[in-house]
Amino acid sequence: MVISRRWAVFLTAVGVWTWVIWPRFALAIYRDDRSFADGTPTSFLWVHAVLIAASLAIGTTVGMLGVRAWRAARRTPGANRRGAEESVGVGASPPED
Repeated sequence: MVISRRWAVFLTAVGVWTWVIWPRFALAIYRDDRSFADGTPTSFLWVHAVLIAASLAIGTTVGMLGVRAWRAARRTPGANRRGAEESVGVGASPPED
């Protein structure tokens, strides 16, 4: 499968956006009055910590896929043009005799 450079940039941007937004949200959750009760973490904190960790893991994966797709598009001649599948040999080949 060939991913265009546009999609590669989009995927990379999503990964970066994830790492910009979620740590700031984590700090806000940590500072929230509902996060601790008598010095011990509450379920409010734990649920949000799990959601933040999952989002960071997914964002990292998506960002890495974007970077890999960008690098692959640079190596593949014609990957940015229409019909890129033909230029890299994807699809049915003629029958051999």
